[in-house]
Amino acid sequence: MAEMKSNLVPMEQEEDTMHGKYLVFDLDHQEFAIPIAHVIDIINLQPITRVPNCPDYVKGITNLRGKVCPIIDVRMRFGKEPQEYHDRTCIIVVEEQGAPVGMIIDSVSEVITLEDENVSPPPKFSTSAEARFIQGVGRSDTGVKLILDYQAVLGEDRFAHVEEAAFPMG
Repeated sequence: MAEMKSNLVPMEQEEDTMHGKYLVFDLDHQEFAIPIAHVIDIINLQPITRVPNCPDYVKGITNLRGKVCPIIDVRMRFGKEPQEYHDRTCIIVVEEQGAPVGMIIDSVSEVITLEDENVSPPPKFSTSAEARFIQGVGRSDTGVKLILDYQAVLGEDRFAHVEEAAFPMG
């Protein structure tokens, strides 16, 4: 009997192949990056149900393959003026504490590889509103990318207020 080979890659090996890979996206004509290992999906804009008593940057919730997915507008989270969505506007879905969370961005550009030696801590002199959401700066052949700390963007309470408002107890 012939032995069957598995196409599955061991988890450690899969994580190793994602090391140094970043999804580059545009927000307000500036390039940002997020480690690809944190991205679970990139989707087109979906119908979003507004949830009362949430911060303005929390656009609401949507149904993502049977799961409630809070959606935030990263532009508004950065304190920038809201902008009309267009055909390239999309949602980057990340997983936070076992649940999907979507981040609306202007457009996705590419996936790049940044070697560890090309990633530096963010500069300390920046006073912009979004500086607290930056975990590093990556240098590539196509320029400098600000590496997003998506957990800081999502907020300290990790959307507990969204679920409480959408599904009140009692």
